[in-house]
Order: sequence, then structure tokens, then C-alpha cells
Amino acid sequence: MEVLPYKEQQTGKKEQVAEMFNNISKKYDFLNHFLSLGIDILWRKKAIKLLRKDQPKLILDIATGTGDFALEALALNPDKIIGVDISEGMLEVGKAKMIKKGVSDRIEMQLGDSEKLLFEDDKFDAVIVAFGVRNYENLKKGLADMRRVMKPGGKTVIIEFSKPTKFPMKQLYNFYFKYILPRIGRLVSKDNAAYTYLPESVESFPDGKRFEQILTEVGYKNTECIPLTFGISSIYIAQK
Repeated sequence: MEVLPYKEQQTGKKEQVAEMFNNISKKYDFLNHFLSLGIDILWRKKAIKLLRKDQPKLILDIATGTGDFALEALALNPDKIIGVDISEGMLEVGKAKMIKKGVSDRIEMQLGDSEKLLFEDDKFDAVIVAFGVRNYENLKKGLADMRRVMKPGGKTVIIEFSKPTKFPMKQLYNFYFKYILPRIGRLVSKDNAAYTYLPESVESFPDGKRFEQILTEVGYKNTECIPLTFGISSIYIAQK
């Protein structure tokens, strides 16, 4: 069964995800770092380091949100990073952030659908995504389109939540994710659904080997999964 943020609405997942992120965009950065105790920053740094030897010059950041992953990717010294997101609210916050940091000439943020990218084939040296692929309406379609716009030999680096399997982290994680995180999220963001959707979407996401298998099915090769922080998240690497 498909996991949706607003179960009472008749709209599709794509529209609901856009609405959800529009609703929480002003509080998103604060909640992101607060709820993960800042560990998400270290995860992004580690993921970007995996592209260092490839020296990508043109990078696409899918589900860029407020642009944190795109900013981290500047460490690779690319010529240009294009960030695409479905939420105008998140992009608004992100664009203001880029202007404030003086990097809007190097990071361009665009409204767009990750499953129907408006770029030609074989354009980007690398495609990066942080905590975005589980929000796809059609996971395989989104991953296939990412691959389409990548140059042959190009790499994708994906960070996504996963589910710890070992005691006691599994039990602690489940308790935090199901009871603590939604309450804090609701209190700060004022959106009742957003932080209930988060644990539900993570629970239903095919992580680890299952996700590697999906990447292979849509045509990627040399897939690899690197678990982070006791398996709370994972970095996936794959090549075209």
C-alpha cells in the first residue's frame, strides 16, 4: 500500500509531498538538524567525499529542498550544480540561502519533477539525492530518469533512511521514530501529517540489498550500500 502524508485527501503522492514540504519549508532546516542531532550533516559530507576522485564538473541534486546537499557538493569544486525540487516553498528558502552565502552563480535551483526531468540525455557527471527517493511516486521511474540524464560512466550517490536490525539500536530507533520524532515535528512545524509520514515512509522503503536490486533492475551497475550510524541511514552508490 502506498504511504501518503495526507491520507484523507484524494490527490496523488506527488501533489501531497509537494504540499507537505511547502507547509514545513520554513522550519525544515531547523527540524532536520535538530531531530537528527546534527548527524545528517556528517552523512552528507561522507557521501560527497565518495565523488572526490571522479571530480564531477556538472552535478544534479535531485529533491534539493533547501539546498544543503548542493552546498556540501561545492567541496568537489564543480563548475555548476543544478538543484531540482517539486516544492516551491523549499526552493524559496533554498534560493535565499544561496544568495546569503554568495553561491547562487554556482548553484541554480529549479522547480521540477524528479520523475520527469527536463534535461537531455547524458548531461550530468553525477546525480546526488539526500532523503528524496522514498518520496517518489514511482521509484523505478524516478531512478531510471536520473540514470537517463547522467553521462555514461557517471555516478549517483543517494542517502536514504534505512532500518537498523540489531539490538538495542533497532528498538531505540523504532521508539524515537514512532513516538518522539512525530511529536516534536508536529509541535514545531504545525503540520500534523509531515512527521508521521516520515517514519511510515521509511518503514515502507525497500532499503539495503532490496534497493540495490532495484537500482540494478533499472540499469545501474557497480552498486554499493554503505550503512551509516548503526544502520539509521545508508549511502548508495551506483554507476551508469
